[in-house]
Parts: sequence; structure tokens; C-alpha cells
Amino acid sequence: MDLNTDAQTEAHPEMSRRRLLGTVGAAGATGLVVGAAAGAGGYAALGGGSGDVPALATVGSTRVPFRGAHQAGILQPLQSRGHLVAFDLAPGAGRKEAVALMRRWSGAAERLMAGEPTGTTDGGVARDAGPSSLSVTFGLGASFFDRTGLEAQRPRQLDPLPAFSADQLDQKRSNGDLWVQIGADDALVAFHALRTLQKEAGGTAAVRWQMNGFNRSPGATAQPMTARNLMGQVDGTGNPKPTDPDFDRHIFVAAGGDQPWMTGGSYAVVRRIRMLLDDWDQLPLKRQEAVIGRRKSDGAPLSGGTETTEPDLDKLGADGKPVIAADAHARISAPEQNGGATMLRRPFSFHDGIGPDGAPDAGLLFVCWQADPLKGFVPVQRKLDRGDALSAFIRHEASGLFAVPGGPKEGEYVGQRLLES
Repeated sequence: MDLNTDAQTEAHPEMSRRRLLGTVGAAGATGLVVGAAAGAGGYAALGGGSGDVPALATVGSTRVPFRGAHQAGILQPLQSRGHLVAFDLAPGAGRKEAVALMRRWSGAAERLMAGEPTGTTDGGVARDAGPSSLSVTFGLGASFFDRTGLEAQRPRQLDPLPAFSADQLDQKRSNGDLWVQIGADDALVAFHALRTLQKEAGGTAAVRWQMNGFNRSPGATAQPMTARNLMGQVDGTGNPKPTDPDFDRHIFVAAGGDQPWMTGGSYAVVRRIRMLLDDWDQLPLKRQEAVIGRRKSDGAPLSGGTETTEPDLDKLGADGKPVIAADAHARISAPEQNGGATMLRRPFSFHDGIGPDGAPDAGLLFVCWQADPLKGFVPVQRKLDRGDALSAFIRHEASGLFAVPGGPKEGEYVGQRLLES
């Protein structure tokens, strides 16, 4: 897990092509977000009255396409609100029921992401809002293949993650047959999507666990910038960019693999990481910076430069010691220290109240994307597990691994190429 290279680039009301192409961790490609003209005919315009309908604000009008080579919610800029939820199929439910469920979910997600009502069961929660950058992403856990008789199609990449010494995992909040990631720039739009998909599950699947997250709201900063995590650290600087020549190879499954239905898909590792904020806040600033290997003020490496300057891991200080310590998070998590292991991080922060001891139950809902978790997440986490100075201030409390099929083509539902193979 790499806290300092998570895709925490904030959303911003000026959701322009400049933002998409130039912000660290953003989509980096045209066609991922449709602007105000596309959102103007959405849910917010359904007031039933006559006369002109006021135009939506930029935040509300931004629309993410449901269809494409990849599912939504991987390449898009981080949204300000998020829900992660896992479902287990009901006893007796199998492949037939899973097909019907994925049809319902896909149809509902497409309407929700367009800012449209979902039918007679729509509770009207998001009636006054536009799409608000809503994205809905669907994944399949290893157990899904056993439940649906598709064991032969289960990818090797879904083999269980290895145990890590610092893990304190709650199995009730880990894994699951199905996984849904919801993100939006409006809390009610995000909740509406969550509630709709839960209702659409009907008696086919039940919630196994659910987690709520957030990022900084659009327009909260004077200009787009890399976000901060709950430790106050600039968090997201080193994320790979879609403009990198080998980006697709690292993040998405290429055609011609063992499981053709995963072409264009990716694998999501999900971890609930508790931050021990009371302990962290007691550290002097210089010690916090030494643990991370970057300045807290602007995210620049301790070796000098700006936030985007590559850390100089060989630079020595006046005392003859490395400026970026041997156990600094920035050093241990660097791709060059991990055989080039690369993953796209797209997390949410969380705060679930104050515990009996007065400490906040808060931290990071870590979500990372890669073409193969054995080449992305696992080698980096093994290295961090052996000597990251940050490990004393975090605790991994839940974990999941999911296969996320490619985006649906016109007329398809998500997972159709698997379920109807």
C-alpha cells in the first residue's frame, strides 16, 4: 500500500479537458467526461413545470459515460463522495440469477450516470441534481465463480492475496461475491445510486459490507491540486498517468489472455486502512516528514525540488546519511525499488466516528487498479510490510480482491461476455 502515491487528485468545478489531461491521477484522455450540454436534459430538468429550466452548475452537469473500453470509475478524476459495497449471492442463487442481476444493475447504473430517474421505484433523492460525475463500477470476487459454476473461467489473478504481518483483517468486512464502487461529486447523488442498486439486488444478493468515503469537494481550492490525506500529507503525486507509454499494459488486461472476457478490464485491490491519527499528530513535523520522505507543506521530496520532482534517493545530507531515509515511505514504495511494480491508486478517505478510547476511526479506503495484482499490489505491499516507517501509524483492517470486467459495449450488460460464454 502506497499512501503517498494514491490517486488523490481533487475534483474541481472547472471540469475541462485541461483538467482531465493535466492533473495528476486524472483520466488523461478525451471523451471520458461529457460536459454541461449532455447533463442539461437529465434528472434535474424533470420538475414537471413549464418555462425555462435553470442551467445546472458545472459540478452537477458533468457526466461520465457508462459504456466504453473500460468501466467508469477507474480513469476518471476522484469524486468528493464515495461508497464501496460488497454483496453475496443469496442461498440457491446461481448463474441464471446472476445474469438477471447484472442486467438490472447495468440498466440502473446507465440511467443513474446519465442523471435520469430509474423508474417507479426511484425514491426521488437526487431529483434536483444532475449526473454530478457519478460513476458506478462492478467487480467479481473469487467466490462468485464458485457460486455460478464458472470455476474454469476464474482468473489466476484472483488467487488469495498473501498474508502480511501487519494485517488485522476483519473477514466480515472483507472479500465478497460482488463488489460495487460508487463515486459522485454530490452526496445525495452517490447515496441515491447506492440505495437504487441495493433495491435492485432484490432477493438475489445481500450486502456483505459497506464503507463510505470522501475527498475534498470541487472548488474548495483556488486551483486544481493534489489532495491531502487525513494525515495532512499531499497524497497522489506519483500515480502513473494515461500518457505514460506503458500505462495500459500495467493497468488493463490486454486482449489475447487466458480469460478473453477480461479484455479491457482490471483488478481492484480494496483495503480499509485505519490511520492512528492521535499517534501521528504527536510526532514533530520534521519526524513526520522523515517518515514519509516528503515535505508536508507542498509534497516535494526531501531531496529538493517541487512536488513533481523525482526523489533523489542517492542524495546525502551534511551528516553523510541519505536525505530520504532508508525506511521512508517514499523510498520503499518507489517503483524503482519494487522492480517497476505499478498500480493506479484511486482512494477515498473515511471517518466512521470516535471510538470508546476517544480516537477517531478514520483513514483511507485504498483502491488500486492493475492488470495483475501479483505484479502490482503484492510486491509493493510485501516491501512495505518489511520496513516502512509509516507502518507504525496505520493498520490494515479489511481487504478484498475483485476482477473488474471491461466496459460494456452498446446493448451489453457488465459481465455479459463471462456470464453468457
